[in-house]
Amino acid sequence: MRIVITGGPASEAIDQVRFITNQSTGELAVKLAQKFSAAGDRVELFLGRGAIWRSENAKYFQTNEDLHRFLSEVQQRDRVDAVLHAAALSDFGVTQVRVPGGASEAAKISSEAGSIELRLVPKPKLIRDLRDLFAGAYIVGWKFELEGTPMDVVREGMRQIEVSRTNACVLNGSAFGPGFGFCTSLGLVCTIPTKDALSDWLVEVVGKASAAG
Repeated sequence: MRIVITGGPASEAIDQVRFITNQSTGELAVKLAQKFSAAGDRVELFLGRGAIWRSENAKYFQTNEDLHRFLSEVQQRDRVDAVLHAAALSDFGVTQVRVPGGASEAAKISSEAGSIELRLVPKPKLIRDLRDLFAGAYIVGWKFELEGTPMDVVREGMRQIEVSRTNACVLNGSAFGPGFGFCTSLGLVCTIPTKDALSDWLVEVVGKASAAG
């Protein structure tokens, strides 16, 4: 099978040396890539440049747009059987940077500038483009939540599946509780304690889905 895996954080530039980003180490994406490769699958791994976990086989992206471009190039080359979209992409983009006196377009804002104001606006969700890019693929998204109850997170995962036309969603974060959940459009399928166990589970699930499809 040909598997596409995304992981790590995207970022948004404030100036040419500073940026805002999400917390994501890239560990799970690297583990997934290792497990699928060991199972004999062809893996294309895309990691945010800020990922702590690295891979010599990965391609690295900075922004949501970088990743979208990479995935579009993958789609043009050959059939993709599964997409595991674990990347922590930017929900907001920086559209304006203001310092006392007005908007700043400096390559590096002076540390003497005083207060800095950022205008952030929502960014399009790349996950909603995955079905158009990979029409026949088994697509798994991620839902990380810090507030609410475990069932709230399950409902959010099911909503993501419906809106984004994906096949399944991995749930985690303190709102869900320890470990991970795996849900489909029908609800929570199982809970999984560790990243290694989740990786093994996804290898099995994707393999069965590919055989059935």
